[in-house]
Amino acid sequence: MNNTNEKVEKFIKEYIDNFKSAKDNKWNYEDGCVLKSAIMMYEVTAEEYYKKFILDYLKKYINEDGSINFYNNMDYNIDNVSTGTVLFFAYEETGDEKYRTAIENIMDQLRKQPRTEAGNFWHKMIYPNQVWLDGLYMGQVFYMQYETKFGGKEHYNDIISQFKNVRKYIFNEEKGLYYHAYDSLKEQPWANKETGVSPNHWLRAIGWYLLAIIDTMSVMEQPIYEYYRELQSLFKEAIAGVLQYQDKETGLFYQIVDKADAEGNYLETSGSVKIAYAILKACRMKVLLSEKYEDNAFHILNSLIDTRLEEVDKKLQLGGICGVAGLGGKEKRDGTLKYYFNEPVIYDDHKGVGPFIMAYSESLRIKK
Repeated sequence: MNNTNEKVEKFIKEYIDNFKSAKDNKWNYEDGCVLKSAIMMYEVTAEEYYKKFILDYLKKYINEDGSINFYNNMDYNIDNVSTGTVLFFAYEETGDEKYRTAIENIMDQLRKQPRTEAGNFWHKMIYPNQVWLDGLYMGQVFYMQYETKFGGKEHYNDIISQFKNVRKYIFNEEKGLYYHAYDSLKEQPWANKETGVSPNHWLRAIGWYLLAIIDTMSVMEQPIYEYYRELQSLFKEAIAGVLQYQDKETGLFYQIVDKADAEGNYLETSGSVKIAYAILKACRMKVLLSEKYEDNAFHILNSLIDTRLEEVDKKLQLGGICGVAGLGGKEKRDGTLKYYFNEPVIYDDHKGVGPFIMAYSESLRIKK
C-alpha cells in the first residue's frame, strides 16, 4: 500500500470512529452521504468494520415495526428520501423485514410528494413549486432503486421524465451548465421572471446532479436500454459542460463554476470530488471512455488528497468545503455571487467527506 492510500485510509477510519451526526435526532441526508460511502468501501474491501458502522447507526432510527425515528414523511422534504437507499443495503445484508417496511415508509412519501405542473417533485413543502438540482440525487436514486427491486419497473418513465424536465428548464445551452434551481411559477425573489431559474451555476449542485444520474443508472435494469441511453446522454453532456471550466493547474472547480475571476471565488472541495467520483464510476460502468476521462478524475482526487487533506489539531481533516448554500427561506438567500462566496468554508463536512470516500472507493475498484 502506498503512502497516499495509507493517508486516506487513516483519515477514513478516524472519521468513522469519531462519527458525529450532522443533525442529531434527525433523519438526514448528510449522514446518509457517509453511510453510503461506507457501503461502497464495504463492497470493495469486504471489511466488516464498514458494515457494522452502518447497521449500528441504523439502530437509533429504525424500529422493529419499520417506523423511522425523527422522520416525518408529511414534511415532503426530498432530502429525507436520500438516506433511504442505505435501507436496501441493510435489508439485503440482514433480511430483517423492518428495513423493508422502512423502505415502504419512505416510498409512501414519494407517492404523495407534491409536484410541479411538469411533473417534478417539489424540493420541500416549504419550497413549493421549486426544483433544486440536488433534489434529483435526493429523490431519484431511491426511487429508481425501489422501482427496480420492488416496483416492477413500472415508473421508470416517470423518473427519466423528471431528469429530462430538469434538462429542459434548468440547463444553459450556451454555457453547458445547469443552474442551481428552478421556480416553476417564477415567483421567488431569486428566480428569473422569464425563465424561473436561479442566477448562478453552483458547483456542488452540479456535482449532486452528476451523482444523481450515474447512481440512478447503477441501480436500474440496463436491458431497458432506451431509458439507460437517455440518462447516459444527459450525463455525458453535463460532464462535457462542466469540464470546460476545470482549473488547469489543480484540476479542481470553482464554487461558482463559470466565474473563476470573480473576487471571492475559490476552488471548492465537495463539488470537485463529486465530479471525480462521477467520472470514475462512469468509466467503470463504461458510460464514459476510460482512456479519455479516467486520468483526469484521478488528477482531481489526488489533488484533493495532496492539498485539502490536511493535519489540523493533530488529526487529518478534509478542508475547503462550502458549509451550506440554498435559496430563499427565512434567510432570504438570493443566489447572488456575494451570497455563495460568503457562506462558511469548513473542514470535515459530511457533504464533502462522504463523496470523498465514495471517490476513493471507486479508485480502489479501478486499481483492482
